[in-house]
Amino acid sequence: MRTLFLNPPSFEGFDGGANSRWPATREIESYWYPVWLCYPAGMLPDSKVVDAPPHKISVAQIVELSKDFELLVLFTSSVGFHVDLKIAEMIKDTNPKLKVAFVGPPVTIDPEKALQNPAVDFIVRREFDYQIARYATGTPLEELPGVSFRKNGGITHNLEGGVIENLDELPWVTKTYKRDLDVTRYNVPFLHHPYISLYTSRGCPAMCTFCLWPQTHSGHRWRLRSSDDVAAEVRYAVSTFPEVKEIFFDDDTFNYRKARTLELCAKLKPLKFTWSCTSRVTTDYETLKAMKESGCRLLIVGYESGDPQILKNIKKGATVEMALRFTENCKKLGLTIHGDFIVGLPGETRETIRRTIDFAKRLDTETIQVSIAHALPGTELHNYAVQNGLINLSMADEAGHQLPNITYPGLDEAELVDSVERFYDEYYFRPGVVWRMVRKTILNSHERHRLAKEAREYLSLRSKRKRFVVDQRKVVAASAATE
Repeated sequence: MRTLFLNPPSFEGFDGGANSRWPATREIESYWYPVWLCYPAGMLPDSKVVDAPPHKISVAQIVELSKDFELLVLFTSSVGFHVDLKIAEMIKDTNPKLKVAFVGPPVTIDPEKALQNPAVDFIVRREFDYQIARYATGTPLEELPGVSFRKNGGITHNLEGGVIENLDELPWVTKTYKRDLDVTRYNVPFLHHPYISLYTSRGCPAMCTFCLWPQTHSGHRWRLRSSDDVAAEVRYAVSTFPEVKEIFFDDDTFNYRKARTLELCAKLKPLKFTWSCTSRVTTDYETLKAMKESGCRLLIVGYESGDPQILKNIKKGATVEMALRFTENCKKLGLTIHGDFIVGLPGETRETIRRTIDFAKRLDTETIQVSIAHALPGTELHNYAVQNGLINLSMADEAGHQLPNITYPGLDEAELVDSVERFYDEYYFRPGVVWRMVRKTILNSHERHRLAKEAREYLSLRSKRKRFVVDQRKVVAASAATE
């Protein structure tokens, strides 16, 4: 079956569900690669990956394109799910013989919700690489593990299969990028442009209660590609994409085990290229040093909170002291850090938010991202929020920007949104940080253009957030006046 792998059109400036760690638009336009879709696409030579958001492909264009295919595999997300169903309906109206499969966390969590719509023929829960490839080459749905589909007036849920253990057997996603994607379309503000991303592992042993992927898709079992296979793909990528300035290893946690990281760094060092990755604050100096010497430039680090109890509440497996020591080691080695923080996690108060802002300023990483806690279905955090009556179903506004879907006594929606803006304002409008940004623009003309664009996007969202806070407080005040 000629197969179309689709990351569907979504909100303006939003990369959809294909690889978003937070399923909402970011402060600055960002596009990650649809890595999950590119694995099974690499198994089917006659297939095509269409990553609509970065390539600015409209719904109408997708509907027209789908006429040439027999199977559609759509990677959906919680925020965009209702839109994705409408797209599937439009495609089916135009090409009734097309089979439609939905994949991604939402259908793993609630397969029957998707299958209530006749436009969706089947879904694959969790990993879907081999199931899609086998179905496209003739294997009946009944024989595919992890598949749910309609049968005899009801819904059949096949038993789960095991996770993919030998990741070296999977095709290289970079070959699919070469075939189907324009790498210059992908932008992440803190990564060099253009960049490409790939995985060296799947799954994450960490037990963070808020994290969507290991709880709903890739699992907690940590599975590794061999260092030789990773190095071979990197060698191919470096030679195939001479315009690429950086490779990003987008594992849930790249350097979880020291011995493996040191082995991989030894294989990457001779290739002499720039790379970045995710990291935990539990990584020691020796490992960080090996990473730096093998070409590592930047680490994305989930600090989350500066409050010790909140870190325990979310089962982070790290402490404030570890974070401080880790950050100091990175600075000694000249490693850049993009720090991720979250407001609105269990136990949050005005005082803990204040503590986290002060902690972030003390860490003083190159850049930060501040997110509002999202209790996404399928996560332990969602179960906690439901059990304690804290859930609010509005996860995003009409443009896809995050809204708090957990609120606490004394921390309503307006307070949480306002805290994000206070966090950014206090962090970035410090003399040292301002000078750091100005110096970057002076020394690099490309960065000058990029930072100017990012500043415009951020200030536009900032004004929208401030209006939201004002409007919400008016609603609260009016409600109180009528009681």
